[in-house]
Amino acid sequence: MAKGVFIVGTDTDVGKTVVTAGLMHVLRSNGYKATYFKAALSGALEIGNKLIPGDTKLVSEVSKLEEAYENITPYVYKTAVSPHLAAKLENNPMDLDIVRKKYTYLKEKYDFIIAEGSGGIVCPLIDHERGLYSLENLIKDLNMSVIVVARAGLGTINHTVITVKYIENLGIKIKGIIVNNYKDNFLCDDNIEMIEKLTKVPIIGKLKSIENLEEDMIEAIRRNAEEAFHPLKIIECMEELK
Repeated sequence: MAKGVFIVGTDTDVGKTVVTAGLMHVLRSNGYKATYFKAALSGALEIGNKLIPGDTKLVSEVSKLEEAYENITPYVYKTAVSPHLAAKLENNPMDLDIVRKKYTYLKEKYDFIIAEGSGGIVCPLIDHERGLYSLENLIKDLNMSVIVVARAGLGTINHTVITVKYIENLGIKIKGIIVNNYKDNFLCDDNIEMIEKLTKVPIIGKLKSIENLEEDMIEAIRRNAEEAFHPLKIIECMEELK
């Protein structure tokens, strides 16, 4: 039976995709049959006449994952806003049956799934007359535990503690915290110490800051991930998917 974990950020642009790409690379380069899954992506790249999910493209290239984008990211929106709003603007609402169908396909084909959210834990995915469906609902529907991605610098203590407490109050299990854009200095180290003390959740990885993300980005993510993560530690954070 496949195992998996869901990557949640403390907020938008915290670096979930870079972390996820790194985790995927470490697993796949060590022979593990792992895949990526992101139910919805907004702010897609427009190449020719096609919309390309940029996050999915990056993760696939870093980890050498060869899977059709439509199977790992079933909903792709051009507008760079929350998925629920992009769906309204582009008249393409998410169908949860399609999301579940793609997820089931991946569970049957791969041994490990690393899913990535859109934005933070309360990011709205669907807004309809029956109510709001957000990222927290999707995580519960997929019955997954989470890893929280947090910043290393100033302000991260507040953002991370609030995110952790909110997720715990939902009854969703947190397997660990990964600190992104880590720098070896007093501020980052003290932030990490305070986060562990306040949340009682272990820091399971520190991904170093990549200074020139546009230059040799793929190799830089791979190199930093190999230093930050161990495949068995990643797998320990995963649970069987029902």
